[in-house]
Amino acid sequence: MTRRQKRIAVILGELAVLGIALGLVLYALRDSIVFFYTPSEMAEKNVAPGQRLRVGGLVEKGSWKKGEGTVSSFVVTDTIKSVTVTYNGQLPDLFREGQGAVVEGVLDASGTFVADTVLAKHDEKYMPKDLADKLKEKGVWKDGQGS
Repeated sequence: MTRRQKRIAVILGELAVLGIALGLVLYALRDSIVFFYTPSEMAEKNVAPGQRLRVGGLVEKGSWKKGEGTVSSFVVTDTIKSVTVTYNGQLPDLFREGQGAVVEGVLDASGTFVADTVLAKHDEKYMPKDLADKLKEKGVWKDGQGS
């Protein structure tokens, strides 16, 4: 082998090792990757029950109901589609109807979203950028309403 051929072989070998390492990292993280959807996107993509994801939108007015203990249910909407959310835990202090929220959890077989994390906007003018962008696409969120 010539010197040039040895260099090419070493470079190709390093690229192969790097590709295998990247593949192993992605394989290990496959259950940790959580996708973000609006209720309309969930309906369009036919999300399978049991799949872990984040859903963002506005908490529909009049939908928040407290159950036994720390169980709450409410509806997250993008004004086109809605999804009912149940959550067992203490909701954030800034959680309000008519305001933005992002919930993380799984969709059950009945179509109810079972959340294990609820994130609420932290002040009057803030809306998470991803959520604001998706609501702007739907024509729900105006530029003057948030950052």
